Amino acid sequence: MKAIKIKSLLITAVVILSLSACKKSFVDITPMGQFLTANYYVDQTQAFGALVGVYDPIRKNSGGFENMITMMNAGSDDNFAGGGGATDGAGIQGFSNYTLTPQIMPGSFWNEHYQGIFRANTLLQKLPNTTMDATLKTRYVAETKALRALYYFNLVRMFKNIPLLLEPLTATNMYAVTQATPAEVYTHIEKDLTEAMAVLPSTVSATTEAGRFTKGAAQALLGKVYLYENKGSLAAAQFAEVNGTPGGTSIYGFKLLANFSDLWVVANKFNAESVFEVGHSSAGNSDWGFWGSGRDEGNTVNQMIGPRSYSRPSNSIAPALPSGWSFNPFTQDFYDAIKNDPRFKATVFDMKALKAAGQADYIEGYQNTGYFINKFLPRQSDVRTGGGTQELNFKQDTYVIRLADTYLMEAEALGSTGSRAQALLDAVRARVGLASVPVSLSAIKAERRLELAGEGHRWFDLVRWGDAASKLSARGFAAGKNEIFPIPFSELQGTKLVQNPGYN
Repeated sequence: MKAIKIKSLLITAVVILSLSACKKSFVDITPMGQFLTANYYVDQTQAFGALVGVYDPIRKNSGGFENMITMMNAGSDDNFAGGGGATDGAGIQGFSNYTLTPQIMPGSFWNEHYQGIFRANTLLQKLPNTTMDATLKTRYVAETKALRALYYFNLVRMFKNIPLLLEPLTATNMYAVTQATPAEVYTHIEKDLTEAMAVLPSTVSATTEAGRFTKGAAQALLGKVYLYENKGSLAAAQFAEVNGTPGGTSIYGFKLLANFSDLWVVANKFNAESVFEVGHSSAGNSDWGFWGSGRDEGNTVNQMIGPRSYSRPSNSIAPALPSGWSFNPFTQDFYDAIKNDPRFKATVFDMKALKAAGQADYIEGYQNTGYFINKFLPRQSDVRTGGGTQELNFKQDTYVIRLADTYLMEAEALGSTGSRAQALLDAVRARVGLASVPVSLSAIKAERRLELAGEGHRWFDLVRWGDAASKLSARGFAAGKNEIFPIPFSELQGTKLVQNPGYN
């Protein structure tokens, strides 16, 4: 959907499009109207269409060129920006080498999250007067609050100093918006999630509602929020219910998959390890006319991270791959860290070795190392054969939160010590056949790096641990500045918003 900036949130024309964040049965609904008018939301059908609109911006995780996964990977010590050259995406390149400015900061990371917040605030305002089942209405409110909390969590982690908007802007106040303190934003995120958890269902129908917020997903997100606030005991309490007995099945049905590589099978959507994920579909038949509008439903990460002009001999042992755009190659340092780990093959596609052996060839992209993200690398069998453009119609889902992530976060929240923290760390390692190591913060950090590689978590981890300056100084990272993004230049014009320190 087309991005809406803070300054233009008064615009009420919002197309109700299919939801790219949920399973096909939840996605494929007929548009219920073209505008958020005063007489909309009159009944359950219209309210559901509006709820779909609130879900839609979670596609930001892996949809579109400016997606969370490839952007956050680019700024970490595990990946480079890559791509076709030093000017291939000014924002992602600027983040990777720490030359990001307000002028080249992609505005969509700000305004697409606020688009979701605007839709959430509007729906929350209108729902009390909607004629529909009261229990279902309460659930819609809970889902909307959980989504609003997720959007604010992403915003406060990226920009820190942001406006806290809890109702739709009007002509009288839209230019008077100021920034809240991060503490105020976090307090309201906690409030939204706590209220949502009291109402959300523990499970949803796998055939008709997969991808919608559940109590377990909201609780996992609340635990993560507490962890980022350094509220370890509160975080651990939330994660304990989400995780259950380490290695077992939790009260919500979450369980580590037996095989790590199964996490990346395209057809393995909404599996037992998935706590909350973003769904993608090729059914939208997206073409280049959709590009940049937010209407494409495919997984763009799949296209971005593959080798350029990939080819292989007919008798090669190399897999059949579609060609990609060579973004996010792994660094040599990361390769050296994971090369002897059982997760190596599922995580890293070693194009360098295949080329050296004459099994495959490609055109080297910018910052090439020959090491690509295998987790998101599609095979030729995954290419869309129907309508639309091949590059925009990959259908692999991506995880916002998965169980191995919450295991390691709980172990950290427990102070990285004790029998339960040890069991949580051991379970993640045992899944891939690794022996136990004594639990400690350094052990948890190392495990998160290898377990979650390429999934967009590493940069946030480095910043919250206070490790970013030491790990990224060679890339140009400046302490006291680069822990957050600059606010996009266009968002400041004619407003009372203040630019983040160091970016004036």
